[in-house]
Amino acid sequence: MQPYYQERDITIYHGDSREILPSLTGNLVLCDFPYAINEHYDIYQDTEENLQVLIKELIPLMLLVAPVTALTCGVGNMFKYPNPNWVLSWITPAGSGSGPWGFCCWQPVLVYGKDPYLQNCLGRRPDTYIYTETSTGNGHPCPKPLGVWKWVLNRVSAKETDLVIDPCMGAGTTLRAAKDLGRRAIGIDISEKYCELAAQSLRQEIIEFPKKESEDSVSLLW
Repeated sequence: MQPYYQERDITIYHGDSREILPSLTGNLVLCDFPYAINEHYDIYQDTEENLQVLIKELIPLMLLVAPVTALTCGVGNMFKYPNPNWVLSWITPAGSGSGPWGFCCWQPVLVYGKDPYLQNCLGRRPDTYIYTETSTGNGHPCPKPLGVWKWVLNRVSAKETDLVIDPCMGAGTTLRAAKDLGRRAIGIDISEKYCELAAQSLRQEIIEFPKKESEDSVSLLW
C-alpha cells in the first residue's frame, strides 16, 4: 500500500486499520480509542454502536501485530474491553470531567502484554503519571496532551529501536511523540483530513519539553 506520508522512520497510511493492520508487525500498538461521546470525527461518527464494532473487530487485530498493546479508552468505557494485563493511569488533579461518582481526575491506559522494562531486566517503573498539561488545538476535536503521551509511550516502550503502530492515529499525537523520542512509528487513519494534520505536525522540528519541579516531587522521572 502506498504511504500517505513517509519521512525517515515515520509512516502514515490513509485507510481502514482493519484492512491494513494484518500486513504489519511491530513492537507496540499505542492508540487513543474512540470514547462513544457522539463526537463527529470527520467521516467517523463516535457512537456507542460504532465503538462496540471497533472493539469487536479492531482490538483482536491490534493484539496480534505486537507483543504489547496500550490504549486509552475513558473511565466509563474501560470495562467494555477485553480484560487487560494491567491498567496504567495519568492523573489530572484539576480534572473537570463528570462521572457517576463526581469529577474524573484520572484516565486509564489499558495495557496488554508484559512490562517491557521488566522483560528486559531494566527495573521497575511507576504505573501512574501526574501531569497538569492541557491539550493544544491541532484541528482534532479531542487531542491528547503531547507531554502525557510521551510519558505513556516511554512507559510502554523500553527500546529506541521499537516500532510503534497507531491504528487510530487522529491528528498524529502518537507519531509526534515517537519522533520526539526517537522511535519508529506507523500511523493509520481513515480520514484524509487527519492524515494531513498529522503530516503537518511531523514536519515540525523535534519538540522538547522542559522538566518540571513537580515531576521530581512525585518521583516520576526516568
